[in-house]
Parts: sequence; C-alpha cells; structure tokens
Amino acid sequence: MAKSWNRMETWLTLAVGGVGLVILGVAALWVYISATTKPLHPNAAAVPAATEAAPLATWTTSVDKARQTVRDVITEQNFPGASVAVGIGNDIVWAEGFGWADIENKVPVKPDTPFRIGTASTPLTSAAVGLLLEKDRLKLDNEIQNYVPEFPNKKWPVTLRQLMAHTAGMRNDGGDEGPLFGENCATPVEGVRLIADGDLRFEPGTEYRYSNYDFIVVSAAIEAVAGEPFLTFMQKHIFEPLGMNHTRADSETRVIDRAIPYFPRFAADPRYGPDPMRPLDYSCYAGSSVFLSTPSDLVRFAQAINSGKLLQPATVTLLQTPQRLSTGNGTGYGLGWDLETVTLARKPANWVGHDGVLLGGMVASLMTFPEYGMVVSVIANTSYADTESLGVKIAEAFAERATATPK
Repeated sequence: MAKSWNRMETWLTLAVGGVGLVILGVAALWVYISATTKPLHPNAAAVPAATEAAPLATWTTSVDKARQTVRDVITEQNFPGASVAVGIGNDIVWAEGFGWADIENKVPVKPDTPFRIGTASTPLTSAAVGLLLEKDRLKLDNEIQNYVPEFPNKKWPVTLRQLMAHTAGMRNDGGDEGPLFGENCATPVEGVRLIADGDLRFEPGTEYRYSNYDFIVVSAAIEAVAGEPFLTFMQKHIFEPLGMNHTRADSETRVIDRAIPYFPRFAADPRYGPDPMRPLDYSCYAGSSVFLSTPSDLVRFAQAINSGKLLQPATVTLLQTPQRLSTGNGTGYGLGWDLETVTLARKPANWVGHDGVLLGGMVASLMTFPEYGMVVSVIANTSYADTESLGVKIAEAFAERATATPK
C-alpha cells in the first residue's frame, strides 16, 4: 500500500511540475513577445492617411472627430492599416485610408485599396439571391437539391432559406484550419462537393449556428439558375451597375492588387504585432468569403439596397427580417444580414449589415443605421481587428448631425 501511495505521489508531483513548466513557458513567451513587439504607429498624429477628395463641408466637424478616433484605435491596437467610409443619404461624405497596406514596402492605404472582406461577402451574395427571387428563378422554401443536386440528401430536408439563415445544421470550417484553403475551385459546386458530406449538426430550423459553408451552397444555387458563372453574375448584375469598381474575387493563382493581409503573431491580438498571413485560396468559399472590396464600395452597395436601386423594398425587407426557429425564438439574423442594437447619441440604435471574418478573426464591418440614413464601413488588413467597435465609434461622431440632417 505504501509503495502504491509513493508511486501515486510521484506521478502527481511530475504532473504538477509539468503543468508548472507549461505555465512558465507561456509566461516567458508572453514576456518575450511583449518585449520584442514594435509599435507600427507609435504616434497617433503621425499615422499615414490618404484621401481622394476632401470630405463634404457639412460634415467637417464629424470627420475630424472620427479621424482622430481611427488614428487612436490604429495606434492602440497596432493595426497595420485600415480604411473607412461613411455614407449619409445617397452621398459618401467621407472616405479615408490609414496606415500601411504593405508594411515592408511602406505602401500607404488609400480609399481605393482593396482588402479581403471575409464573411462580409455574405450580404453581397444575399443580394444576388434577391435579384433571382424577383425573377422567380429561386424560391426560398424549396429544398436545395432542386438547384444543387450535388448536395446529398440528409436525414432532414434542407431549404435555401435555412442555408441563408444559418439554421440548416451545416458544419463549419474550423476557423483558421479550414480544409478548403488548400483547394482551388473553378465553380461553387466544386466547393459543395468538398463540404457537403457528413451528417447535419441539428435538425434544420431548430437552432441558429453560423457556418461559412452555407453560402457556398447558396452560391452554387445562384449559378445553377442564373445561366452564367457565379462570379460573372455578381460582376454584371451587382458590382458594375453600382459602380463597385474595386470589388472582385480574390485569387491565389494570379497577381491581385490588394492590401497585404496579416495575422496577429501571438494570442490572436494585433497589439503583439503582425505576421503576413499564410497563402490562402478562398476560391472554394465562393460567395461566403471570396471577395475583395473597399469601404466606399460597400457603402455604395448598402446605399443601393436602402434606396431601392438594386432590389425592390419588399425584397430587402424579406432578406433583412430576423428569422425564427421552430420554437418561435428569433435568431437576430436575416437571410445573409445581421441585425444588432447599439447605443448612438445616448439612445438605442439598430444596425443592419455584416461583419467580415478571416481565419476566425474580424477584419471588416458594414453597418447601416436606418434611423440616421447612415452607412459606415471599416476594413482592416489584420485578423482580430475589432472593426465593429470602431465602426460604432465612427457612427457616434456622425450621429447627432445625421439626426438633424434631412435624409
């Protein structure tokens, strides 16, 4: 008995010692990373900035306040670069780039510098569905196999609506370890074939769980009924008509002019400095995450949605209405559109839009504030940039004036 106890005591000592060594190792790494982190922008006032045109005179005070906010956040959070745009009514009243699009070569961010926008691609793809709903080529409550027969039958039926609402039960991609990054897909249906096997995580309609895979299948449905490739449809029917001249699909197989994407080198926190993001091929993600864009282009898109220029108002309402589960509980998410409530000018304000996530961390936000007739877009070139919080701060700088301005 004594021998057994001694043996157990030895193992416990080794286990505790091992845990202690791990804790010491992590602490030492944290100290090293902290000590070797070089601020990219030590002085907020000296953060490089570029505009293509002076902001509208009416908004000078708001712009000055928002500009200082952006400089402060970039400095505090150690972002390489960021770009912002604000739309009021039908005008883009401010657009400006800050920091570096390419740290090594000191290339500044400009308002027309394209960035990866990750899952902020989703509302663009939702709008494509809206166009096809209006032509009666798609129906939300049809089973998805009507459009994408390559999607295997599951234990329960899956509809287009459920995929767009992220209530379909599809598994997700695992964030920064997504299996599709090493693949190249010429069409969305090739991506579907790579991700559609396996059981659903739950019965469709019973839970809300965001999945990057849902809008790959939606993209395949768009291509199936559009009579042309998915990316061609997006370019011809959304990007070109709206003057979104800097929005296009990313590519790892050809040279693309865009901001260099970065990833925090430690603890998923940009404050510890960036490393260049490893090569990634987003082609298989299609309308879920494939697009590059600028804040100005995203503002133009949202303004077209809000004004009825792109879709009929009833279609917009359909896409932006929060969905309900079979229990009757709301999800706070429409059909490719997120719906949130924040505080602006000391009172609650609703916003409709979408955040963009890359490798598990936020890089972009598109936020429409209907009560203010205002659209704000922020994009950064590092993952785990809290662009949503920055977007709310920018909106706050414009909110009081926007309330007093006729829409």
